[in-house]
Amino acid sequence: MKAKVFVTLKPGVLDPQGKAIEHALGGLGFEGVDEVRQGKVIEIDLAEADRAAAEAQVDAMCRKLLANTVIENYAIEIDG
Repeated sequence: MKAKVFVTLKPGVLDPQGKAIEHALGGLGFEGVDEVRQGKVIEIDLAEADRAAAEAQVDAMCRKLLANTVIENYAIEIDG
């Protein structure tokens, strides 16, 4: 079973990487870009066959290591 975790900064948290990307896009001539928020995607291969158990396991991984829940949100997608 495969899991994808999408980690993004919570609204209101400063995103200097997003601002740098936004500025660079403007410098390359891409107009109309109002805001860029940068995040990360983590792909995990799991041996777990039960979908609910896999989601619970990945949720625990997110809370303990993969996301800083003070400043980041995360979403889990399970395939398989």
